[in-house]
Parts: sequence; structure tokens; C-alpha cells
Amino acid sequence: MSDLKQIVSDKLLPFVNQPAQYIGGEVNQLAAPGQWEAAEVRVALGFADTYSMGMSHLGSQILYWIVNHLDGACAERVYCPWIDAEAVMRREGIPLFTWDHRHAVREADFLAVSLQYEMTFTNLLTMIDLAGMPLRSEDRGDADPIVLVGGPQVDNPEPVADFVDLVIVGDGEESLPELLAAYRNMKYAGIKRRQIITELALQFPWCYAPNLYEVSYNPDGTIQAMWPKVPGLPSRIERCHVRDFEHTPVPDRPIVPWIQSVHDRISIEIMRGCPQVCRFCHAGATKKPMRVRSVERILQIAETSWKSTGSDEIGLLSLSTADYPYFAELAEQIDKQFASRMVSISVPSLRVDKMLQNIPWLTRSIRKTGMTMAVEAADDCMREAIQKKVSDENLMAAVQEAYKAGWRSLKLYFMAGFPGESEEDIKGIFRLACKVSEARKPFASGGAASINASVSWLVPKPFTPMQWAPQRDAEYFRRVHYTLKNLQMSMRRLPIKIKTHGFARSHLEAVFSRGDRKICRVIERAWRDGARFDAWDDTFVFERWQDAFAKEGLDPAWYANRERPADEIFPWDHIDGPDKAWLRKQYEDIFETLRQRPPGQSL
Repeated sequence: MSDLKQIVSDKLLPFVNQPAQYIGGEVNQLAAPGQWEAAEVRVALGFADTYSMGMSHLGSQILYWIVNHLDGACAERVYCPWIDAEAVMRREGIPLFTWDHRHAVREADFLAVSLQYEMTFTNLLTMIDLAGMPLRSEDRGDADPIVLVGGPQVDNPEPVADFVDLVIVGDGEESLPELLAAYRNMKYAGIKRRQIITELALQFPWCYAPNLYEVSYNPDGTIQAMWPKVPGLPSRIERCHVRDFEHTPVPDRPIVPWIQSVHDRISIEIMRGCPQVCRFCHAGATKKPMRVRSVERILQIAETSWKSTGSDEIGLLSLSTADYPYFAELAEQIDKQFASRMVSISVPSLRVDKMLQNIPWLTRSIRKTGMTMAVEAADDCMREAIQKKVSDENLMAAVQEAYKAGWRSLKLYFMAGFPGESEEDIKGIFRLACKVSEARKPFASGGAASINASVSWLVPKPFTPMQWAPQRDAEYFRRVHYTLKNLQMSMRRLPIKIKTHGFARSHLEAVFSRGDRKICRVIERAWRDGARFDAWDDTFVFERWQDAFAKEGLDPAWYANRERPADEIFPWDHIDGPDKAWLRKQYEDIFETLRQRPPGQSL
């Protein structure tokens, strides 16, 4: 469609909310006019959510930077259009286009999509369909781009196996350039699309082609076996790890979005991986080994990014920022370099232990509007069971230091639904919030701190000891909600707010995170019935998903609420990860730890 640029301007932008999110041409955009047409390999680099979400994703900016610095390659960005834009595009026959210069996605060699969250799976289908491609990989032909996915959700790619052609497992900074180089050679050798997919899967141990594998099932619905249909394909897919994290390319000039993004800041990943072994954490289990950037490199990234964006906030990101081994030095240097420019520092939720007490820079460098601490459970024994290395003693020491430095409010993260959890564990969440609030009184003329306690529901994840655990049912979480709300209402003298998450979405997350290929049918059914942007409250309709499961004859509780036997074959067992026997021992140790404490009252 040669006049697609003008069609988008005339027939789409005047009829959608926030048209600026669809126009491209932002400050620091890399793809130049004519680069797409001249490129030997074209990549529509996708993010399966809105522009405001995708522009906050550091990984997408990194891959965009890397591909556009490869000889003969061009990457242009594409996001999932919001529901109003999708409706206009379907009515006017406008295909999915790249944001940078409005090329039809179907002209690309690859539609490469980052899947960060289970509830974006229907957005992937929207993008494939709007691009004018068949939803299922088996129906695509030589004219269709290769649908390539990566990100944390492909650690179990089976719920989207029918829709994707290739999966990159693990880090993308080194794997994507290698894959594109191999594709370029095959393309110019005249190899057809389907054979290219096979050859890439044969060549790279971290590249998985789901359509080239067969699955059989036992009578009870569990997996019996999985095997490659093509000789030479591996039975186990390896995980790609960046070898030189210090010198891995990062964008010196991050793109500045036209509209406010979810995280409107300079984002710098200071460490990848985590030294902790929390038994519920999927990212900590799959991002090993731990790799760090030097203070000098981080300061260089911060300086060049600030000069090219003018942002007033720098986010220091990792799974456990407080575990960065040179944290005190980094904080001192970055504060020295940016404080006079009125640039603030932000960090993710912090693991609370004695290290936090020894970081006085924290009280100088980040905004006093609030500090977030990931506590997870309310008492030391449960934290020991889930291997969350936080004690009440260390927590209280940390919050006292924060109050001394002038903090007036704190946010505490908790989780409910752990194996062996009792009513006392739930009530303990509120009691601990009260204790943390009152700890400010000696430092603020008797004033208690405002505490926002956020309680989410455990979603058992692959590659963690919890992968065998049942998710608690809706009635259990309903009782948790009312228990905490009643306690909050009974203690009005303290400024404490308890927020619990809705259960329905967490239930689906548990289904999708541990689902098999049969879930593909449910996702397609829900999408055809109108499921869109299921991560967003204003578009999520749980009843639509319930109907989809019923129509496809699958029981979501079987996936979410069933404890797995020790010998069950999981849908992700062919993907590289921590040793399964070791994980099982970790799961059993949870219950052994909890046996050592007095029994709590059942909820």
C-alpha cells in the first residue's frame, strides 16, 4: 500500500484517542527515511501492548538500537493499537504498520514481538491478524513474515505455540543479531520460508520452532511425551545468556515518547540476575548467572542518555538493586553527577535486610514521596519457607532509618496464597503494617507514617519450586480480602490502606503460566469473541474467558488449582532451566520449614 502514510494520517489519526501515540518521528528515533526500503533484513519490532507501555520497556529500546546498528538491517517499531484504533483500522482496511515510517508490517522479514506478561497473549493475535497474516503458523506462506517471540513469557511458550514460528529463549542482545545474520544468508541463497524456520531451529540451540515438535497426552490430560518431528532438532532448548554484560550495547540516545509513558525516565539495567533464591520468583530462577555493570559504565550510560533526553529521573534497575555489589559507590557518584541538575534517582522495590541500613545515600538521592519495600510475607518463618531473606529486625531497622531521613510514607508489598499459609499469616500482614506505621512516631513528633500495603495473589510459575503448587481458589482469596479489610476498618487511628488485587486475572495468569498447547484454542476463542488488552481493567472481561474455556471443553481449575505430582511432565520441561530434582527438593523444604512453627488457624 504505497500511500499508507497518508491513509494513516487521513483515516486513522483524526478518529482515535491520543493520536500522538501512533505518529512516530520522536526525538532519537533511529530508523531513517529510506532505510527500510534499502535493508536486506527488515524487522517489525513489536511489543504486545500499548505505545505507553512499550515505550517504557528497556529491552525493546535495546533491541531497536542493536538491530539498527547492524549492517543491512532495519528495525521499525510496532505496538498493539488500542481498541478504538483497531476498530478504525478494520473498518478502513488499514493494515498494521510500523510506527517509524508507516510501512506495512507484512512487508517485514520478521514480526518480532516481546511477550512480557501472560495477559498480552490476545494482543499478539490482534497484531498478527491486523498485519494480514493467518493466526496459526501452519497456515502461513512464503509471503508472510516469520513471527518471532521472546521475553519472560516464552519460558513456557506452549500456550502460544500454535501462533508463533520461532521462539528465542533467554537474552536477546546476542541471539537476535546472530539469527538475523543467518537468515540474511539463507534469504539470499533462495531458501524458502518454511525451510528457513527449520534451518534456524537446527542451527541455534536457543531457537525453538514449536510447529516442528509433537506432543502426546495421557488419558488424564497430562503430557505423556514431546519430541521433534525433524531429525537433528534438539529435545531440549538451551537458554541464551549474554556473555559480556559490561559491553553489551545499550541505547545512548533513548527514544523520547510523544505522550507520557508508564515509566517516564532514563532506565539503566545495572545488574542482570539475582543472588537470591526466592522460591516464588520466576525471573530470579531464569536470569542466572548474575552479571553486573561497572560504576563507570553506568555513569557513562546515564550521562549520554541524559544529554540526549533531558529526563529528570534515572531508574537504576535490576531484580535486586540493593544486591548490586558497588551500590554505595554508584549512588554516591550518580548523586554527585546529577544532583545539581535536579535529576532524581529511582529504584525498584527493595529487598530489606541489613544492607539497606548501610546505604545512607538512599535517603539523600531518591524522592521522599514514598519508598517501596518487598516484604512478601508477614513473619520470619514464612519468609524463611519461601526464602525471602528479610527479618522483622532488619525491616524495622530499615524503616527507622528511612523515617530519620524524612520519609513520611512507605509502600509494602505482600503476597498471599503460599503453601502452608494460615489465618495468622494473613492477619500478620495488617499487624506488621501497623508496626511499621507506628515506628515513625519517635522521629516525627508523634506522627505515624502512611502505609500502603499491596497484597497480590501467588501465581505459581515455571522453573520455581512453586511450579508444583496449587493456586488457592477464588473463595480463599475472597476471605483474605475481607479479613484484611475488616482489620483496616477496625484501626482507623493509623493511616493504613490495604489494597488487594482482583482474583480473576491472577487465576488466568496461573492457567497461562503453566498451560500446555491446548490453551492455544482457548486464547484464540476468547480473542475471536472480543478479548483485548486483558491486562487493562477497563477492557478485561473475565466472563468472556470463562465462556471460552467452556466452549473448548477445558477446565481452568485443572491448570491453576491442581497440585502437580512429583513425576508430572511439565509443558516447559524441554526448555533449559534449574535442575528439576533440585526444585522439587526446594518445594518439599517449604513444608518442612513450616512444620517447625506452631500451627496457625485455617482461613
